[in-house]
Amino acid sequence: MPERLHIDIGPQSGGSVRLSKGDTVRIIDPEGQQVADLWAFAADSKTIDWLSVSQTRDIIERLFPKVGESFYSERAEALLTLLEDNSPCPHDMLFPACNRGLYERAGYPNHPNCRDNLLTELRAAGIEVPVVPDPVNLFQRSEPQADGRLEVLASDNPPGGNVLLRADADIFLVVTACSIDYHPTNGDRCTGIRLEISARDR
Repeated sequence: MPERLHIDIGPQSGGSVRLSKGDTVRIIDPEGQQVADLWAFAADSKTIDWLSVSQTRDIIERLFPKVGESFYSERAEALLTLLEDNSPCPHDMLFPACNRGLYERAGYPNHPNCRDNLLTELRAAGIEVPVVPDPVNLFQRSEPQADGRLEVLASDNPPGGNVLLRADADIFLVVTACSIDYHPTNGDRCTGIRLEISARDR
């Protein structure tokens, strides 16, 4: 039987796991309306490679993959494949992670943020990156409007809404529970995210 484990990520925090090629991870929003930022980094290269939302958009020619399509790296290598999408949300690959500057402009200095939570996970793993990549924003509603505006709406992900991903390479996966609590992005409150990992039979 495949080995299974789970990781609970608290509100406004992050978590990480190393996945081998063929492992799967289900990313679950237990309480609903909580955005999860996702990054993936190649774990077996001498020079770091990472999931690139711009490369992914270019290769699949869509704003977000369909079930069966992949997320690609900066070097155009497949890193993850979307196996299931059990969420009504369109998800997002246009917005960066929330960061200190975003909160300072809104009048909230020293606020928890996904960029810092990502960097904390990378430092703990001994991984250095030359830039901070933009994330895949799971369960986020921010599709382009008819007049071209980009507007972030309240997530309509239901409790238990989830996606299932398969690792197509050995990767270091980081997921953060979005920290925005002054805007309806996360349904006006921040909650946690759960990861359920199934290791392929070795």
